[in-house]
Formats: sequence, C-alpha cells, structure tokens
Amino acid sequence: MTAPLRALLLLLLLLGCVPAAAAVSGDEAARWRRQAGRVVIVRDDWGIAHVRGPSDADAVFGMVYAQAEDDFSRVETNYINAMGRLAEAEGEKAIWQDLRMKLFIEPGDIQARYAASPAWLKKLMVAWADGLNYYLHTHPEVRPRVIRRFEPWMALTFSEGSIGGDIERVSLEALEAFYGRNGTPASLSQTGAPGLALLEPTGSNGFAIAPANSADGKALLLINPHTSFFFRSELQVTSGEGLNAYGAATWGQFFIYQGFNERIGWMHTSSGVDVVDEFLEAVVERKGRFFYRYGGALRPVTARRIRIPYRGPDGRMLARAFTVYRTHHGPIVREENGKWVSLALMHKPVEALSQSFLRTKATDYKSFMTVMELKANSSNNTILADSKGNIAYLHPQFIPRRDDRFDYTRPVDGSDPATDWGDLHALDEAPHLLNPPNGWIQNTNNWPYSAAGAHSPRADRFPRYMDTFGENPRGVHALAVLGSRRDFTLGSLLSAAYDSFQPALASMIPALVRDYDAAPPGPLKARLAGQVALLRGWDYRWGTDSAATSLAVFWAEEMWERLGFKGPQRGLEPYETIAAAPAAQKFAALAAASDRLERDFGSWRTPWGEINRFQRLTGDIDHPFSDSAPSIPVGFTSGRWGSLASFGAARHDGSKRYYGTGGNSFVAVVEFGEKVRARAVTAGGESGDPRSPHFNDQAERYANGDLREVYFYQAQLRGHIERRYRPGR
Repeated sequence: MTAPLRALLLLLLLLGCVPAAAAVSGDEAARWRRQAGRVVIVRDDWGIAHVRGPSDADAVFGMVYAQAEDDFSRVETNYINAMGRLAEAEGEKAIWQDLRMKLFIEPGDIQARYAASPAWLKKLMVAWADGLNYYLHTHPEVRPRVIRRFEPWMALTFSEGSIGGDIERVSLEALEAFYGRNGTPASLSQTGAPGLALLEPTGSNGFAIAPANSADGKALLLINPHTSFFFRSELQVTSGEGLNAYGAATWGQFFIYQGFNERIGWMHTSSGVDVVDEFLEAVVERKGRFFYRYGGALRPVTARRIRIPYRGPDGRMLARAFTVYRTHHGPIVREENGKWVSLALMHKPVEALSQSFLRTKATDYKSFMTVMELKANSSNNTILADSKGNIAYLHPQFIPRRDDRFDYTRPVDGSDPATDWGDLHALDEAPHLLNPPNGWIQNTNNWPYSAAGAHSPRADRFPRYMDTFGENPRGVHALAVLGSRRDFTLGSLLSAAYDSFQPALASMIPALVRDYDAAPPGPLKARLAGQVALLRGWDYRWGTDSAATSLAVFWAEEMWERLGFKGPQRGLEPYETIAAAPAAQKFAALAAASDRLERDFGSWRTPWGEINRFQRLTGDIDHPFSDSAPSIPVGFTSGRWGSLASFGAARHDGSKRYYGTGGNSFVAVVEFGEKVRARAVTAGGESGDPRSPHFNDQAERYANGDLREVYFYQAQLRGHIERRYRPGR
C-alpha cells in the first residue's frame, strides 16, 4: 500500500467512513513495533511464510501476522464461531449456532482460566493477540466483521481443534425446538433430531513407514488431512527456543496442527472413540424451579442467562436472551421422550492449547508421549514417525472411563449414577502401537483394529466405547497398498496415497454385473447392455478420461439415495447392502444414472474429468461455482468409494458439473534421516486474495497429485525467496 493511500484511509477512518480496529495507545503500538522488529518473515516462491523469531513468543507474533496477511477473514471467522458471535456478523439466522457455542464457552470462565494459565503459555497468548492487533493497526483498510481487538484469553476458545467438532454434534434444530423462539424451554414433548443429508465422509489419511520397509532405511510419514478446502494455512515457524515446525495450521491458531519438525512428524485423523455422550435427565418442576433425579435424590438444575447479540436487518445491534440449563453431566441441548438431554464433552482449554503447542517441539516418540500426558485431545488419532526410526499410533488421550454395560452411542439414563463418567484412562489403556513388526501403520478414520494389519490392537481387549466407526473403504484400500511392498520412498509413498483403485465400487459393481447376466431378456436389459459392458471391463480405477468412473459413481450415488442412507455411515455395511439389493433396484438405478449423464452431459459415456472439477473463483468462505467459469479436471473421487485421495464434490448453485469443496486439502510426504526431506501441496494456493499470484497457483499440482519440494532449510530457500520483511514493514 502506498503512503498516500494509507494516509487517505486513515483520514476516512477518522471521519467514520470505514469501520476501524480498536483505538491503540502510543505505548502499545511502540511495544508491537519492537516485537515486530525481532521477527523476520520470508515468503517463498509459492507465497508460503517462513517465520523466524528469537523467542517462541516472537515466532507466534509473526506466525499469526502472516496468517492474517494471507486470509484475515478466515482467521477472524474461526474466532467469531469459537466464541459464539456469528450472529453479530450474519444476523438472526446464526443465533442458534451462537447459543450452542455459548452453552460450552463462557467468556468469564475462559478469562479466569487464562488468568490461571502458566506464565509461558500466557506469554504466547499475549503474543498471539498482539500479532493480530498489530496487523489490524498496520492495515487500517481491513474491516473486521466483529472482532476489532483480539484479547489474549480468546486463544483459549479455539485451542485444540476438536471442541468445535464435538459441539457441532448438537442439532441446531433440536436446540431451537427445546429452548424455543421466546427463550423459554419447550414443553416436555418428543423432539427428534432431524436426519442429516448425504455427506462426504470427513477425516484424513495418515501412513507411517518404518525404516525396515523403506528403500533408504528411513522412517516415512504421509500427512493427508481431508477437510473443507482452504481450511488451513501452510507455513513454517522457527524460534531460538527450539521451535522449528512446518505444516498446516488452522487459520488463527498459533501451532502447526498437522506437520513435522526436523526430528518428528505427526498426523491427526478423526477418531471413532466415543467421548461425547448424552444423558437422559428426568426433570420435575417444584414451585417454578427445575430438579433432576439422580440416584434416590432430586438435584437442582442449574440455570443461567445467556445474551446473544445479533445484527438486525438495518445493521443495528439487537439481542435475544435465553435461560439455559445444565446438570452435572453438562448443558441441556434437547428433549427426547419426555426427558431433557444433557451433553458431556471435554472442556480443558488450557491443557488443550498447551498440548497442541508443546507437541510441535517434541524431538522423538518419548518426548511426544510426555506431552500427551496432558490428556487434552478428545477427537484425534495420531500417526507418528521420527528420525530414530520409530513409528506409532496413538488413540485420543481424553477418554473417560465408563461402565461398558451401557451403550454410550445412545443417550443413557442420567438418573443412574453408574452411567457417570469416571477418571481418564491411562494412555496405555487405549489402543496404541509402537513399531509393529509389519513395518507400517495406517489410519483413515477407521477403527484402530486394522492399523497394522495382523499386528493391530485386538478389539476384544478394549471397551466398546474405544471405537464407534468400524472399518471403511479407505482402510481396506490402505491395507492393500501398504502391505504390498517393503521398499517405500517419498515417491512411492506418494503413489500409494494417490492409488486410483476404489474398493467400494469394486465390491458393488460385480454384483450388478452378475444380476444382469442372470436376468431374463427384456427391454431394460437390452437398454443397459452397453453400460454393463463398460462396467464389466473396468478395472475400478478412477481417472479424468474414465467414462466408467462417471457411470459407476452416478449409479452408486443413485443406489445410496434409493436405499435411504443418511449422514455418516459406520463400517462397510452400506456397501454390502447395495451389493445385496434386488436386481430390479440396481437396474433402475443404472437407468436413472444413465439418464442423468445424458441429460446433463450429452452421453452416459462422459469422461469423469468433464464432470469432476476443482474451481476457485473468489476468496469467499461460502464459495460460488459456475459451469461457465474456468475449472480444472480432477481424477480422484469421493472417499466414500475408497479413494485414498479424497475429493468431495457435488453440484452447486444449479451447476451440472461436480465441484469439490473438501477432501484432500494439505498433502505432504516426509522422510526422516540426518536431515528431513518433504514434498507437499495445498489446495488452490496459500493466499485468500484473488489478486494474489498465490491464490490458485497450486491448483494444477493439487489436481494432478504433483507435490512440490518443501523448503525446510535455509539452503533450500536460496533462489526461491520472493520477499523478506518484518511485520508491518
């Protein structure tokens, strides 16, 4: 920005024409400038920030400043959501989402926890807030939607990456039905949670290869989160206090969430462990107060008022107040069959933020495990590899002990003390692996009981609540690609991660072909002869030029909807059900799929790449799509069909083509030896600004699985530096 333009913007701010960041004192601005003077940001030729500071706090300051440069909107939005303040930006429609967050995240409680935090963590939280505030101070043209000033305690509202996911299990419709539009509880009548639409499976892939299974005798790691696109920033953060981490950081967080340092790498995958439980509360009213039965006694229901500010249609701020309730199990979130339902989940923000940052400074498996004793990860499995040759699988560390007689996948009787949570399991009481003899470990959000093939933990040795997911098609696929070789390199590990076989389709299509062969002659059989011939000769591998992929995917989607599968599915049962469905149903679905392909694309022989596309047009979080705008063909398919490289695509905004919105996002393969080597790619590009050359410069590489070299060391950066600067300059 030129000096005259900055001066003009400052004048407009003074005149009240542009929403400004909060007022800043001269002393505070001077303090920020001093800290910025200790930080160096190097942008490589992909726009990726390599941040360096003498202390961890200096590095955190520069790290969040760099993220704000790349996409302040996503940084702010994450904390708007985390604090339950979305309605202040988006109006009345977001009230229930904010209420859901504020049932669990209370500002007063978070501020008290911040005040009691260890000094080292406070220093990082102060640096985090200072880095974001300094960005706003030096960019007066940036218009925050809600947060005009970041406070250090706010870092604790989005501390581990799982609290939002856990809270989102609460149905907004059921929450509204219970508390009602007038802010009082609905009558004690049955309120069912609505079904979910068919969704792309969420989660990630993590592979670890032992030195014995690699060509060069070095441990290898695949880092492959499946998230919504543009959900994380890729960067490196280094300090003089032992921090040197590279990878993906969720926008606004000051730790590398999935990544590596010179000695160890970590990959998180969504876990099927059950650590979010509902309790049925038998509530009675006595003289205007509510009580719930617990054992042989009545306990008072705790009530408090929550005020939800929201932006009115004319832009003015309005508010709605609610009286909300909780028992010792947790807040009341809905009602079922005449009983209130409370929800229990992890709430350890200080420990979670500590664990998230400290694990990035681990140097080997042993030091990583020391950090895990904080037991503040509730939702992520972890795949590890280190430079000593260790590979490991870790289950989440926050796992309350429960009575395995009860089925905690359903609401349990809250009046029975036997259903209460106990203390946390020790780390070695959960499924885990260290250096299994087969030489590899995998997790694809499937159960841990196939993580190392025949050398996996045994399900019968653990409580039921240790897993609710079961196996999945990506897990079946991972077992095949990892068990077939013992000479992995970075290149062949990458090839395994993009292997094009689709086990789910391979398990269903043969049943369709067999039913066709057994069917008597008739008009429908004659009409489908060409389609079945195409599928009969197919190798079940995706590709942009594969018409069989298009036909198979459209048929499988048609079967999925006709059989009524809704929301996330557990295990392999849906695929077995489709394979066993009546022949007439399979034929009708194939005819419907053919009709849709012909109607939308002119032929049922349309290559998959004509349908399945990557498109990035704007920096909007709610991204628009258009068939008339440029897009890129993508060969890989939905993780639902067992594609390890997952691409969650569907029709949007009236389009005929499928556009991806999630799946493979950040992908990296890492080798640990005397020096670390890595290759990586990010969906689209690092910047959220369409005017930036790094807005979409990785799109072709992303679509083709063509990962670029990671510049981890200073020597690798030479010749690849786009600019070097200090924050604010």
